[in-house]
Amino acid sequence: MSLDQRSAARLAIVQALYQMEVAGKGLNEIYAEFEAHWIGREIEGVQYKPAELTFFRDVLQGVLTDQVAIDRQIDRVLSGGWPLARVEAVMRASLRAGAYELRSRKDVPARAVIKEYVDVAGAFFGPTESGMVNAVLDKIAREERSGEMGG
Repeated sequence: MSLDQRSAARLAIVQALYQMEVAGKGLNEIYAEFEAHWIGREIEGVQYKPAELTFFRDVLQGVLTDQVAIDRQIDRVLSGGWPLARVEAVMRASLRAGAYELRSRKDVPARAVIKEYVDVAGAFFGPTESGMVNAVLDKIAREERSGEMGG
């Protein structure tokens, strides 16, 4: 596993969660589509890097399994009472995936999780949105991993 493959997996996870929400696709359909047609392929002149498939599947499955609890936690930490339902779909996918990793993937350092999803948000949005992802995931990291985050 290389860090590049983890980064590629995170980008694919966010795109897959987006597809599932917007197009109403199921998990097995998404696995098949992403593993056959996206990950490690060239699409419309964009080369998608190989991704760590086990990690891709774990995070995707984990977000779906724990989505109610994850969404409640994100809703609680979003500032100004702005509900998750009003957040743009790609941003929502980034927050859910990041929250899942912070809650359930203790093998990945919290600061690395935050940086990775801020980078993913930066691929789609500007600094305001990336800053929001950073702030929300940082609050979740402080709840889930207070020892690691120093409070």
